[in-house]
Amino acid sequence: METIKSPDDIKKLNIQQMRQLAQEIREFLINSVSKTGGHLASNLGVVELTLALHKVFNSPEDKIIWDVGHQSYVHKIITGRREKFDTLRQAGGISGFPKTSESPHDVFNTGHSSTSISAALGMAKARDIKKGEYSVIAVIGDGALTGGMSFEALNDAGRSPNNIIVVLNDNEMSISRNVGGLSRYLSKIRTAPIYFKMKEDVSGILSRIPAIGESTARALDRAKGALKYIMVPGIIFEELGFKYLGPIDGHNLEELNDVLSRAKQSKGPVLVHVCTKKGMGYTYAEKNPLVFHGISPFDIETGEVLKYNGPGYSDIFGKELVKLAHEDDNIVAITAAMPQGTGLGLFSKEFPGRFFDVGIAEQHAVTFAAGLAASGLKPVVAIYSSFLQRAYDQILHDVALQNLHVVFAIDRAGVVGEDGETHQGLFDLSYLRQIPNMSIMAPCDNTELRLMLEYALKKHKGPIAIRYPRGMGKEKLVEATSCGIEFGRGVKIKEGKDFTVVALGSMVETALKAASMLEQMGITCDVIDARWAKPMDMKLISASVHKTGKAVVIEDNTVVGGFGSGVLEEFNKAGINVPVKLLGFPDQFIKHGSRDYLFEKYKLDPESVKNEMLKLWK
Repeated sequence: METIKSPDDIKKLNIQQMRQLAQEIREFLINSVSKTGGHLASNLGVVELTLALHKVFNSPEDKIIWDVGHQSYVHKIITGRREKFDTLRQAGGISGFPKTSESPHDVFNTGHSSTSISAALGMAKARDIKKGEYSVIAVIGDGALTGGMSFEALNDAGRSPNNIIVVLNDNEMSISRNVGGLSRYLSKIRTAPIYFKMKEDVSGILSRIPAIGESTARALDRAKGALKYIMVPGIIFEELGFKYLGPIDGHNLEELNDVLSRAKQSKGPVLVHVCTKKGMGYTYAEKNPLVFHGISPFDIETGEVLKYNGPGYSDIFGKELVKLAHEDDNIVAITAAMPQGTGLGLFSKEFPGRFFDVGIAEQHAVTFAAGLAASGLKPVVAIYSSFLQRAYDQILHDVALQNLHVVFAIDRAGVVGEDGETHQGLFDLSYLRQIPNMSIMAPCDNTELRLMLEYALKKHKGPIAIRYPRGMGKEKLVEATSCGIEFGRGVKIKEGKDFTVVALGSMVETALKAASMLEQMGITCDVIDARWAKPMDMKLISASVHKTGKAVVIEDNTVVGGFGSGVLEEFNKAGINVPVKLLGFPDQFIKHGSRDYLFEKYKLDPESVKNEMLKLWK
């Protein structure tokens, strides 16, 4: 591995050397990710595939696009970034996803699922318009094919004359085990031996039949079609217009090199079906690929995570939902391929008939929930903030327009840290607040999360969202947060005369710490736990502002169109004219780094908030 500085070095290796390199890369990945954390299992599964891609194709002239991109670590290692791997996902270090700003070998930024085929087709069209001659390859996992966008792209690419290669990395997993008809179809291809040898035989046998009458010819043509449907693997891809190659063993370098070389020489759209094992080469990851999909630093010998701080917001949400579901048979839960990540694992075991994993299909998840709600059930849709962005139209048109009672449990709201720009949940307040009929809550501690979920399911009518961050919250931040939830009502948790500090969700704790620092300087604050981003408790906020004459609004969201913007809108309506400071994330995409680091960098830690308030004071 020490000799590999670029993909050109891969081309000089024989098969035995490539096998040795694959083993060394696996050892390097396990050792490195055990220290930094990251996506391990998916990368262990694509070692041979990545080596073969760089053996056959000429990156960056040939364009390799990694769908989602969390499986691009091996690609990064052999494109000159091995020595930077100790900085993986750290502030100022290399990203856990492809970044065009990081290397010319990263030809397209990815981070969300099901986008690679669309991007690849665009590049192939551009290449042909500009008379280029390079290859364009999309590497997409079988889980990403449950995303509707990938089928839209397959449909378009299949009728296109442009040369494009889609490599389907089939490991039976997205993050959790794949679900649905497509997963069953791919499983059938993988496991039926007759599929491996019949594709070319059907056409060959029929072509050798001598000249025959027209009716017999038509009958034979129909028979050929029937045989093709029975015998030929990948018929769905063939019918879409792709030449299908596979399935092939994704850990067999000779076979990979051969089939990828054939794909490179083929004309038109080609789909190469590669079967891999997620977590390959590390026993703990092979046995539990879900845990090792994205993992914190861990002990290599035992596979145990080195630091566990206790249950996070996702766990609290999941347990409370189970409790409420025991009381109400109409409560159902929906996830988009992330039952464990969203805390719904327990619910899926307790209520298998009321739990729905729809695959990586957020748009479908939301409209599916609308159908459930329209039929009298109480659906809870648990999706990460940055993934819910994909279903904006469905939230607006299918849920809110009809004022349906759908509960959105928005996990990973605010900064998520090391996963970076594509995963930061900094826009949900902005894109939800503008939707009529939508109500939005944000808990400051575990107790409030439980109370808000209970309120949303037992008392509320219409669409409602509860947004909460990654990680742990306090069980009870202050005694006042244990009081019941009322529609649109916040709570004052600290009394003062010099400042009104309005904080939402996870920023309430920051506000309290900043206020305590100021109190030592003789400056006192009203601290309001807003609870609601929409509707806001303007009666409480207005009364405080009339007393203090100054307001600071703190949120874990972009300031553009966020909670603070809503406060200003309400001040304008009410004719309130006082100095106001909005504290939140700026109008830019926030790069990767720990949550603590990002809060400090963007002046949203307690010390920085105190200093910003002093500026307003002076």
